[in-house]
Amino acid sequence: MNVLRKAGFWELKKGAKHIGMTNGKRKIIIPRHKRLNPYTLKGIIRDAGLTDKEFRDLL
Repeated sequence: MNVLRKAGFWELKKGAKHIGMTNGKRKIIIPRHKRLNPYTLKGIIRDAGLTDKEFRDLL
């Protein structure tokens, strides 16, 4: 979540199990879990329009 905020995303909506975020152009839905499956994380990074390197640089 913090990485996505650094990338310019903000929260649209918080649900019990998911959080919706946007940067004005893209909308992404993130599960509210302490640990994410690597494939799920990879999908979130892709949906946010970030490369793996850009994501790691924002960490």
